[in-house]
Amino acid sequence: MEQVCVHNMTCYDIPEVLEIEKMSFKTPWSEEAFKSEIGRNLAARYITARYDGKLVGYGGMWVISGEAHITNIAVHPDYRGIHIGDLILKTLVKIAALENAHDMTLEVRKSNYIAQNLYKKYGFLKEGIRRRYYTDTGEDAIIMWRRDA
Repeated sequence: MEQVCVHNMTCYDIPEVLEIEKMSFKTPWSEEAFKSEIGRNLAARYITARYDGKLVGYGGMWVISGEAHITNIAVHPDYRGIHIGDLILKTLVKIAALENAHDMTLEVRKSNYIAQNLYKKYGFLKEGIRRRYYTDTGEDAIIMWRRDA
């Protein structure tokens, strides 16, 4: 694998993040949403992954009262399958541990088996369903937790 580096997301990363966001999600977050997350949300932790200098993925979470809630992880379609998502998730898990967030949670589309398998690899287990969680399609979300890590 070429050189992959993970950094804290900055406002300068947002244009590239938005490109990946639009390619990855039916209802992408807006520029303002990312600016708010990294500029004003004290609970937010967002990182980017660069492959030979090119921003190819990002992830984020909120750390509140000993818990971390993963908000999003996305990898540019051209760079999927080479463990970039794995590196992003591993880094978020490490950040959560450093901040004493021993429980982590997330929602994932019921149809997104690739993401579910990645989360299982890091100890996340299915604990519930949010019916019709995704407003764009009405798809259910699976609630996954990683506890006492």
